[in-house]
Amino acid sequence: MAVVEPYIRDPRLLTRLKQQSVSGLALVVAFLIAIPILIVVGFIFVPTGDIWQHLATTVLPNYLLNTVILAVGVSALVLLIGVSCAWFVTMYDFAGRQQFTWALFLPLAMPAYIIAYTYTGMFDYAGPVQSLLREIFGWTRNDYWFPQMRSVGGAALMLGLVLYPYVYLVSRAAFLEQSVAALEVGRTLGRRPFQVFYSIALPLARPAIVAGLALALMETLSDFGTVQYFAVDTFTTGIYRTWLGLGEPAAAAQLAAMLMGFVFLLVILERISRGERKYHHTGGRYQTIRRQKLKGWKSIICSAACFLPVFFGFLLPVGWLLNKSFIYPETVLNREFPSLVFSSISVAFVASVVALIIAMFLVYTKRQDRQQNSFSLRKISVRVAGMGYAIPGPVLAVGIMIPFGFVDNSVDGFMRETFGVSTGLILSGTMFALMFAYVVRFLAVSLNTVEASVEKITPNMERAARTMGVTGIKAIFRVHIPIIFGSILTALLMVFVDVLKELPATLILRPFGFETLAVRAYELASDERLAEAAGPSIAIVAAGIIPVIILSRAIGRSRPGQGSEG
Repeated sequence: MAVVEPYIRDPRLLTRLKQQSVSGLALVVAFLIAIPILIVVGFIFVPTGDIWQHLATTVLPNYLLNTVILAVGVSALVLLIGVSCAWFVTMYDFAGRQQFTWALFLPLAMPAYIIAYTYTGMFDYAGPVQSLLREIFGWTRNDYWFPQMRSVGGAALMLGLVLYPYVYLVSRAAFLEQSVAALEVGRTLGRRPFQVFYSIALPLARPAIVAGLALALMETLSDFGTVQYFAVDTFTTGIYRTWLGLGEPAAAAQLAAMLMGFVFLLVILERISRGERKYHHTGGRYQTIRRQKLKGWKSIICSAACFLPVFFGFLLPVGWLLNKSFIYPETVLNREFPSLVFSSISVAFVASVVALIIAMFLVYTKRQDRQQNSFSLRKISVRVAGMGYAIPGPVLAVGIMIPFGFVDNSVDGFMRETFGVSTGLILSGTMFALMFAYVVRFLAVSLNTVEASVEKITPNMERAARTMGVTGIKAIFRVHIPIIFGSILTALLMVFVDVLKELPATLILRPFGFETLAVRAYELASDERLAEAAGPSIAIVAAGIIPVIILSRAIGRSRPGQGSEG
């Protein structure tokens, strides 16, 4: 003992042991988060008998075709709306510009499946629009043609209307960060405004635009409520049916692996298309953007281009939902609605807090390694933990249910053989499984938000804290958190709303008898009780407006050398 004690009391050895413990814990967290991905990938090599051959010869080509059409349609729509509107509000001054800078974010609060319900209720054959047309012109069913909402084109339109803010958000931030000098050089060379946009501003913003497009496509590929309601067969609906309808988890996992392959293929294709080309500006000086004043028909065009996405993506569906809620107040004023609100808010709050705590832990372990100029497994663990957002909800549910079901069956079999007692379901179909899915799915949202904010804490701030005797955990609580509190709040709200809107993972993993606003809205709409689905739907939308406003204010203050941007 006399020989060992000095080494145990050695501060350097204790510090090293603490660092190794933290590193080990970070690796454990990363492994737990990676379990669904590893399970799904591992099932590629599991034989499924005739079921896979049946899927390949019957529904798989349709899954593939519809998924590709959906991805292409949504990509075109979100790029057209997001990039053009971001350029207009950044570089031009026209009627309503200040209002549009934040209003264009509003559709982000509208879940795709909810806007699908509302547009179906408005524009279906029995809806008010077609009924009014038949009443005015005396038409019958065969006297006129009307676009079919329940189609792959209708699904692409619905998804595009609510997902374009992803591209608008990053495009506007990229345009705000560009040097005005680079754009003015283009004008002095005789280039017209469109040529300046196409040849200078757009290439500089390309990486950010692609990042926003990737987020929109991930949401498109993982969407379940919209395509299921519109009866469009895609990989997400196929996974759900194969898992619950056919009872084939291995085949469902293989479909999930194919869907994950789509997500990673998108990233690879973009890298290949970019090649070795790099776009950047070398100027370090930023000036206040001098927007070009538009008048007459040019101002009207820009105002209309910004108003239409807001109107069709937010104002019109919200107006329809509010109208139905007032006409049928019993959809809200009943005994079940407060319980639905409480269950939805409680799971969203717990999941957002847990995701934030894990994100803070991983970010600070990575920061410690960077301060020591070392490369360790802790940095890799942060990268692995950030992969969850790329996993569609149905894929995640399959990746969780398979190992949890295996553990439940193993424990139950052991207890039956040893003690003659059945333990039933310990993990599967419990709140733990659901919360685990939420944290894995949306941890990346908290991780990216917190990491970007922590990077702004300079070494000088930490040195000043150390001179005052504030180090370690105390420095995080007394120095760091007050500085990054805004980003912490943003991360909490974003995960909160994402969990509130999550549908496929909730449908598959929720405990028996547990319902959320999203599940109730989906069930009512699936039964064609659209008016009754208005109450839960409007509650989800209302909860999503707060982070949208915060995002808008954060982007407006993002330009270097400029405190606020209206």
